[in-house]
Amino acid sequence: MKTNTIGLPVKETNELIDNLNILLANFQVYYQNLRGLHWNIRGKRFFDLHVKFEELYNDSQLKIDMIAERILTLGGVPLHTFQDYIEHNKLKVGKNISQDEIAVGLVVESLINLLPIEREILIAAGTIGDEGTNSMMSDFIKEQEKTIWMLKAWLEQEI
Repeated sequence: MKTNTIGLPVKETNELIDNLNILLANFQVYYQNLRGLHWNIRGKRFFDLHVKFEELYNDSQLKIDMIAERILTLGGVPLHTFQDYIEHNKLKVGKNISQDEIAVGLVVESLINLLPIEREILIAAGTIGDEGTNSMMSDFIKEQEKTIWMLKAWLEQEI
């Protein structure tokens, strides 16, 4: 079996890189949605949500960098054009959302839709012994599940 410089099987690692690039593209859309929500939120909950969306977009910006650097570590090239992001996006794009519950609902929906991508990567990374990717996905999943729970509690409804 042919391995790369960090000892992982080349074929399976290349498939993992493709999936990480899909995750990267979706995180870029999620990030941009959060920026729009941060800028456009209105109403009585403005101050709380404005701060929360900033917290979330700062966190997603860090995760975007982590994903891209993992792709590079594995020997791949991270996607980096808007065209690539749109082509691989699976998330709803939020446009001109200013109402609080719709905004929070979009965040919850986005996080829920990121989870299957991350779980697929987690399984594939575990199969080839890629602990670096596996650990990163495990951390992402754990944090996002908690955020989903908290935001759904804020919405006081099931989505």
